[in-house]
Amino acid sequence: LERHRIRGFIATGRQKHGRSNATGRFRGTQRNVIREMKLRLSRGGHRSRYRLRKQTAEPVFGQVTEARGFRRFSLRGEAQVRAEWSLVCTAHNLLKLAGRS
Repeated sequence: LERHRIRGFIATGRQKHGRSNATGRFRGTQRNVIREMKLRLSRGGHRSRYRLRKQTAEPVFGQVTEARGFRRFSLRGEAQVRAEWSLVCTAHNLLKLAGRS
């Protein structure tokens, strides 16, 4: 990343619900990298790019696979897969609206 001048982000640990910061135990050279990342994230404030990752679509895919149990498509072909995915998304959204996460 440094050679290509890319500003990368790494996880500094796991954050439990209700906690204000991530905690984790690291060893050796990882500890220095983690410390640098924690400093960079603390300077970024509440509008940092790393924090914005929570607003992406990734949580929805996790909810569909874990909570709904949807792991693979049953149908074949692009049109049929699109239709099946639309049904899965519709069911997910209706359950969210009904308050049954």
